[in-house]
Amino acid sequence: MDIRQITPTYFVAPQVDPADMQAVADAGITTVICNRPDAEVPPAFQADAVEQAARAAGLEFVRLPLTHQTMNPENVGAQMEIAAEAQGPVLAYCASGTRSTVVWCLGQADKMAADDILAAARAGGYDLDNLRPTLAAIAQA
Repeated sequence: MDIRQITPTYFVAPQVDPADMQAVADAGITTVICNRPDAEVPPAFQADAVEQAARAAGLEFVRLPLTHQTMNPENVGAQMEIAAEAQGPVLAYCASGTRSTVVWCLGQADKMAADDILAAARAGGYDLDNLRPTLAAIAQA
């Protein structure tokens, strides 16, 4: 399991294993967000399997599969709302953690300076400097 901290309450990870859900709960995470479409993984790692294990470990579980086509303002807003309403730290996962980090970055564009957003992503292991123009455009809108 490779959990990476973006903020004190928002963490990301590459594909999680259902067997890791108790460890996720033990780490203080309260909500797991699945950003990975089921078509990308075999049944043993699809959302149903992870959700069952997450709920058994006492975690909330939310599905919000993201692709380049579905990384839109509505889904960015939904991700930020899920994170804001969670009863504690959130773990969002996808294939590598990049999409889960990108959606957070986009959700912060009108709240934080681009340098600070990109520094948080970089601290989590994601170099997303290519998002700078998009972040600037969102901030100006």
